[in-house]
Amino acid sequence: MSASVAKPLGLTGRDFILMMVASLGAFTNVMALLSVVPLWSADAGTSASGVGAITATMMGATVALQLGMGGLLRRFALRHLFAVGALLLGVPTFGYLLSTDLAWVLAVSAVRGFGFGMVTVAGSALAAELVPAVQRGRAIAAYGVAIGVSQFGSLPLAVSMAERIGYDTVFVFTAVAAILAAPAMWAQSGKRVDDITPVDEASGDGVRQRLWAMSGPFTVMTAVACALGGMFTFIPLALTSPDAAAVALLTMAAGLVGARWVSGMVSDRLGPGRMLLPSAAVAAVGMGVTAVAIFYGFDGLAIVGATVYGAGFGGLQNDTLVVMFRRSGPGGHGLASIVWNIAYDGGTGVGGLLIGLLVAGLSLSSAFGVVAIAILALCPLAWRDWRAEHRAAHAKVPTAACAGPG
Repeated sequence: MSASVAKPLGLTGRDFILMMVASLGAFTNVMALLSVVPLWSADAGTSASGVGAITATMMGATVALQLGMGGLLRRFALRHLFAVGALLLGVPTFGYLLSTDLAWVLAVSAVRGFGFGMVTVAGSALAAELVPAVQRGRAIAAYGVAIGVSQFGSLPLAVSMAERIGYDTVFVFTAVAAILAAPAMWAQSGKRVDDITPVDEASGDGVRQRLWAMSGPFTVMTAVACALGGMFTFIPLALTSPDAAAVALLTMAAGLVGARWVSGMVSDRLGPGRMLLPSAAVAAVGMGVTAVAIFYGFDGLAIVGATVYGAGFGGLQNDTLVVMFRRSGPGGHGLASIVWNIAYDGGTGVGGLLIGLLVAGLSLSSAFGVVAIAILALCPLAWRDWRAEHRAAHAKVPTAACAGPG
């Protein structure tokens, strides 16, 4: 690799650092408002099902945009898509200042969801394309850390600020944070590492083979992300103290960040897939503990459960993405990014809506327990994917030839 290419690229390269800064701004907007907007709407009198619909609407719009990202990836540069997405996140946030009417809130959330869809796909693809393959696990982990730091700081702080200072202040701050991400992305060089090829034009059979290869990690990731939607949406409503809710969200983010970095190190050193099963199991345990804590009203135990869940989900996030990048092939990073982000964001949205509906017929603790059981039921699938990756590493199987869940 020439010196001119090495300067902007790699883990310490200028382009990667700019992406990290932009990701911090964009995800600060998203993570802060995932809990604040439902809490704000609930304070205005919205029902539990309506509150759940807010998260579901945003994530539904996110997934809808992600489904159409294939064509956009072939037409536009990743950095430009990220910049436009950041603006679509930030500018509509000011719309929350205008009305608490649920229909209006859902409309604003949907527009922000479109922006989030562009940011997530472009961001995770850039994390793979700005560094050589030997650094990919750590690069994806570092990208996850930037997202996690936004959770670590903005999510619990925003809930606390909303209670003490007011929702309007949070809306203005998060809007500006996302808008400022756009110029950081426009300042990138537009270069990519030598071992990455542009998005390919795979045949229908080739795309189906890649999708099948990614279906196992996709399924497990979706289920665990459903739990995240419930955590974001209902933890502030479930605990007896706003301070306890803020701490639970804070420690959940801390567990997520730490585990995601560890998972990236393990992936680069030992190969992808090693964290799939333990991460899914830990996430299930964390949800189960949280369900018990909500049932008995033990805020301290809920904080422990949220932390354990965050650690499980953090490890799973990184390993599933690295596995999908490996199985999609050098020209399939855009496809892998789309699939992974649909699992993450679609699961988050479905989780918020599903738990909201379950609460209406059962209770919040029971709803969390149902999700914990669902994750446990998918642990054999995570184990099967770990075995597939282990066999592929030892047999040096070509990238997309590692079959899916079977």
